Amino acid sequence: MKICSLLPSATEILFALGLGDQVVGVSHECDFPPEARSRHVLIKSRISHTESPAAIDRQVREFLARGESLYSVDLEAMRAIEPDLIVTQDLCHVCAATPDDLASALSRLTRPPQVVTLNPHSLADVCADIRLVGRATGSFDRAEAVIANFEKVLARVQPVAAGTARTRVLCLEWLDPLYVAGHWVPEMVERAGGTDVAGQAGKPSFRITWEAVVEAQPEVIVIMPCGYSLQDAEKEFGAMSLPREWHDLPAVRTGRVFIVEASGYFSRPGPRLADGLLILADAIRAESQTPHTPQGSEPILRIQTGAVSLGPPA
Repeated sequence: MKICSLLPSATEILFALGLGDQVVGVSHECDFPPEARSRHVLIKSRISHTESPAAIDRQVREFLARGESLYSVDLEAMRAIEPDLIVTQDLCHVCAATPDDLASALSRLTRPPQVVTLNPHSLADVCADIRLVGRATGSFDRAEAVIANFEKVLARVQPVAAGTARTRVLCLEWLDPLYVAGHWVPEMVERAGGTDVAGQAGKPSFRITWEAVVEAQPEVIVIMPCGYSLQDAEKEFGAMSLPREWHDLPAVRTGRVFIVEASGYFSRPGPRLADGLLILADAIRAESQTPHTPQGSEPILRIQTGAVSLGPPA
């Protein structure tokens, strides 16, 4: 089977199912596992990702206002491959190519491929999508094994005892303008022993003001810019001008502000969300100990809260 995966989470799922040798086409963001980078890149973003978060946000809004796709499809490469299966998504028109982006390309293929569309909103939906891909590829048993391991890792996070106060957590998915994380992230916060003070489980991310952040009084702040590596997220956060009230937030006063590797462990609805839950649980419960770090990676950074630039009051 010749498979084209048009989003990073699907690529991770396919490789987890042992189908990496059948993945022949990917998107420009498919970088895990590293072998995925050697596949044909079929999808490219029309947005410049070298600019500031504010400029990227402005480009996205302008494209969407004009009704234009954010992605271009390499039709000639897709024709040359003649895929048997294409895996895409219909969750976010900003994050990855959707069926609408593929319509023109698919109509020009001599042999229409099977198209599997993923649309997860929760951790249970992630498992359902793994199962869906397993069925489409004849790898159902392997999919069940991957799901079992995923759920086993999730179970390592023990539920908070009844009557125990939950930690107030703010997860920021974008920094300029501010967006709070949605979909499965608030559920991860809940499972990890926190209460998400802004995000809504199963719902998309949305903009929030600094005034709302100050009013929420988060005890833990997790910075997880969508599509950013840990190093890039740290750079963007370091360049921010934060409001004067920043140092008065409980999370800042107690040194519980974290930057995480969002692309690997929070933004992509695939198997590594389980590790993301462990990272988040340790961040929420962290005092002086080092948060959980999966072997061979550095997915989280505790912020030195004094080393930030303060702007005017919120």
